[in-house]
Amino acid sequence: MTIAAPPTRRNIAYQGFHLPADQTAGTGDGLHTTDRGLTLRSADRPVSRGSWTSPPVRVGFGVTNVVPSWTADTPDGCWIEVELRGWHGDAPSTDWYLLARWAADDRAVRRASVPGQRDGDARVDTDTLVVTGATVTGWQARVTLCRPDGSPAAPVLRSVGAVAAGHAPAEAAGEPGPEEGREPAVGAGRGTVLDVPGYSQRLHAGQHPQWGGGGDSWCSPTCTSMVLAYWGAEPTPERYAWVDPPGPRPVVVHAARHCYDHAYAGAGNWPFNTAYAGLHGVDAFVTRLRSLAEAEAFIAAGIPLIVSAAFRAGEVPGLPYDTRGHLMVLVGFTADGDPVLNDPYAPDDDTVRRTVPRQRFEPAWQRGSGGVTYVLRPASVPLPPPPAQANW
Repeated sequence: MTIAAPPTRRNIAYQGFHLPADQTAGTGDGLHTTDRGLTLRSADRPVSRGSWTSPPVRVGFGVTNVVPSWTADTPDGCWIEVELRGWHGDAPSTDWYLLARWAADDRAVRRASVPGQRDGDARVDTDTLVVTGATVTGWQARVTLCRPDGSPAAPVLRSVGAVAAGHAPAEAAGEPGPEEGREPAVGAGRGTVLDVPGYSQRLHAGQHPQWGGGGDSWCSPTCTSMVLAYWGAEPTPERYAWVDPPGPRPVVVHAARHCYDHAYAGAGNWPFNTAYAGLHGVDAFVTRLRSLAEAEAFIAAGIPLIVSAAFRAGEVPGLPYDTRGHLMVLVGFTADGDPVLNDPYAPDDDTVRRTVPRQRFEPAWQRGSGGVTYVLRPASVPLPPPPAQANW
């Protein structure tokens, strides 16, 4: 079958705030600055809640959806709440929507998205704020740090950001789109394949039903585990010693449990996966890329990417199954520009590595998720230069 190439002229903009460096850009309430980030201010009696609100981020186009992401530490019993609202001109154009109640562990707080939020302006779709009726040309985030009354422990917020996407711009024929002009040169990452280990999610089929059951449903945490291992940042054995029986790879069970969204009832919540990665000393965020040409720049910089695609069996040769949404690790490109993937849906670790045709895979990624991509890397590894309309 013939699949048309997806359009590359797409409005996408990412903005992130790293704390405490960027704290003065926003407004804090009840917080204290440390070298690790922002935490709750202590007095004679510790405060139980405090918040940091970002400045309005104006993106300059009509926004259809926004996906937040963050990194934080939450000691036992503590959690954070992440909210978004739309912005237009000089004022908010929607109310606040709660995207997550998030905790690193699940023993005291059930980590969850918040379903059922819908009005005439927007709705929450698990990890995404979808604009429906409002005029939105920007966004604002608010993160509230929470702890039990009287607890000496407190959360630490280290980063928060969001990627906003909109329709392709209406431009005169032949004029460059907003991302062109600084798009990576074709071939920047071609002929490079990064040494990311291959993990099969299907080795865990039927295991641990309380965290989604393994098998078909653990693609996202399995990919996150592969990339953490590539960076030498996977959790140490004592952190997953509780996995019983240990099974084929207990580190993947650890990731699935700590990415699990108790409202969504799955481990595929996008920002929950990057937040989990952030617990292991890497900078991590969710964005959208417009094309494999943009992805090549990351591979050239030594940074593998986790990408979300959707396709039917036969649409992408080498991926012989149906999926409405599946995460894979983009580990490189052949010399001819075909993507090389670590596909966790392989039956075993030895068959995880797969090369697929570029012209078939790119539409499955772009149309399937709008180019959703997790970026995980140590802060010491620089990102490639962004395009003019920055989406990283």
